[in-house]
Amino acid sequence: MSGWDIDVDGVAFVTGLVGLAMRDLGTDVEAYGTDMESAAVSAGTVAGVSGGPAPTGAVGAALALFAEGTAQEVAILAARAAKSVNGAHEATGYYILGDEEMAAQAQHRALAAPEVDLPGRGDGGGHK
Repeated sequence: MSGWDIDVDGVAFVTGLVGLAMRDLGTDVEAYGTDMESAAVSAGTVAGVSGGPAPTGAVGAALALFAEGTAQEVAILAARAAKSVNGAHEATGYYILGDEEMAAQAQHRALAAPEVDLPGRGDGGGHK
């Protein structure tokens, strides 16, 4: 293995830690929309309306626009972490087998940006 010098146990340890952090990140990503909606409602309005749904004030509208504008980036965080960990596992597996070419291909695939489709935008949600 002329071009590679991987500490296999080190990779397993680090990717394990990243996996734990990804679970927390996944929870945070799922809560993002709900938390932003709650913040928008809590921000209130200049004049309240009794009955019916809570009105949206200027701060709430700004938060809604911010959430809409950043939802894709927030979703990419989790997708990028998962793709990186999976790529590290795959490349290390090929390294163990002595296949540098396949290890390099796995590494290259992991470096590509993940594709994320949000609900209501594209094919119905999820990420690749």
